[in-house]
Amino acid sequence: MDVRVARAPETFSDWTGLLQVLQGAFAFMTDRIDPPSSVHRLTPTSIVRKSQEETLFLALDDDEVVGCVFATPRGDSLYVSKLAVRKDRQRTGIGRHLMGAVEEHARGTGLSYLELETRIELTENHEAFSSLGFIKIGEHAHEGYEHPTFITMRKELEPSRRVPLHRES
Repeated sequence: MDVRVARAPETFSDWTGLLQVLQGAFAFMTDRIDPPSSVHRLTPTSIVRKSQEETLFLALDDDEVVGCVFATPRGDSLYVSKLAVRKDRQRTGIGRHLMGAVEEHARGTGLSYLELETRIELTENHEAFSSLGFIKIGEHAHEGYEHPTFITMRKELEPSRRVPLHRES
């Protein structure tokens, strides 16, 4: 694999290409989930804002975006969202490498867990995240729904491998 995975450089500017990767990767779930994915509300401008509020990791083949994932601290966890791999590059290890970069980032900031949400209906996602060490810790409903619509999954980071936060006295 000649794909590089790293935090998005400050010079990154292909927001339209990134949106296409996200929309393409999430397209398979359109007729399977309710409510619809928030990916449908994304625009290049909203992705720029999201990347300013969260850490964006990219998988690049040369300078072409083939995958991404966002991460943001929430308490003692690093919350992971919008993991996407371009449809023609799925099942090649890119998603695993993106998650590895997120995990390394979490360890480097001293966080104890990775956490994510995935839709109830997407059992193949549950299995994929389980294979990466995530366990289901809860079921929840989107606003206006009386039945569970998504699950929360968590991966504990090994304490011996975490880097402690350095605080100034």
